[in-house]
Amino acid sequence: MKNVIVKWNELSLVLRIIVGLVIGAILGLAFPEVSGIGILGMLFVNALKAIAPVLVAVLVMASIAKAKGGLGKRFRVVIILYLCSTLLAALVAVGASFLFPMSMVLKDAAGGAAPGSLADIFSNILANLVSNPLLSIANGNYIGVLFWAIVIGLALKKVATPTTIQVVTDFSNVVTRVVKWVIQFAPFGILGLVYTSVSESGLGIFTVYGQLILLLVGCMLASALVVNPLIVAFVLRANPYPLVLNCIKVSGLSAFFTRSSAANIPINMDLCKQLDLDEDFYSVSIPLGSTINMNGAAITITVMTLAVCHTLGIEVSVPSAIILSVIASLGACGSSGVAGGSLLLIPMACALFGISADISMQVVGVGFIISVIQDSVETALNSSGDAIFTATADYYDRKRNIEEE
Repeated sequence: MKNVIVKWNELSLVLRIIVGLVIGAILGLAFPEVSGIGILGMLFVNALKAIAPVLVAVLVMASIAKAKGGLGKRFRVVIILYLCSTLLAALVAVGASFLFPMSMVLKDAAGGAAPGSLADIFSNILANLVSNPLLSIANGNYIGVLFWAIVIGLALKKVATPTTIQVVTDFSNVVTRVVKWVIQFAPFGILGLVYTSVSESGLGIFTVYGQLILLLVGCMLASALVVNPLIVAFVLRANPYPLVLNCIKVSGLSAFFTRSSAANIPINMDLCKQLDLDEDFYSVSIPLGSTINMNGAAITITVMTLAVCHTLGIEVSVPSAIILSVIASLGACGSSGVAGGSLLLIPMACALFGISADISMQVVGVGFIISVIQDSVETALNSSGDAIFTATADYYDRKRNIEEE
């Protein structure tokens, strides 16, 4: 038995996750009534949701408190890169939706509340920004977590002793280690999640709304393999693909299976260390990216909204589509502060075309059906982008400093 465990641990995490996925699908078909298997997935997801906000809080606090300065220009660059890539991803989704218009069968409406306008989005973001920091951690409100972590980190930098800062740093290392332990259980969690999906819906869960899934995944791949590399090439004036493909391989694959940008932060931090980036910079920009760099969410909101417009026969003009891209991008940047993530922001975008909440919430229901694939690819795009643009900003700053000397 001990030899089996040793050999299991020697396998790569990705290979172990694939094994768990296959076993989960087989068990879901063979023993659909064994509810205990699905508990593995619930435990894994809940563990990630529980520890991820704590991780973001302590990482940002510790990183800012011990930073030696000189990060301002790089932060401006990386924030611009995050926002531009998110907007361009939404525009890619608009173009693809016009080229390949999709219809959907609207079934039962999904429960839950969603913002109804762009003004509501801004109000929600501002409210989440200054909400109670402990409640923000408990509720997974990453906008609030990030805001208070930055404020407390700045205060620590001003008044804390080196010993206190070291304690905070040690605690962030402890939480990072805990997250890595949780991720090691990903194969069993994926087994449980796949079992639940297959036992309830059969293998049809992988084919229902196949064309819609293909459109979403195609847009996300175009963003990852075309748009992001073009941005990197424009900024660095160099071949972007060695950096981009490395980040997708290391960060994207891991995020695909964990389905959590926040939980993937330790993977991105290790990747940045391997890329020889400035730790003071990436230890803040990576948690920041997990909150506001939401290319995949912008694509999901845009594609799903235009699909329901096509289903209902609503004509969408080019100016309206561009406005939709902006709204989807802004909404995506705050999606981590809204319960349900990007899916519950679809009604906000649908409201732009006068679509009622009853119909748009049915689209959210469709989103939950396909989320087993959509959410995985979306998270992989978002998280790999965090590492790509952090490295781009750091390399750009070094290049500019050399040119100025």
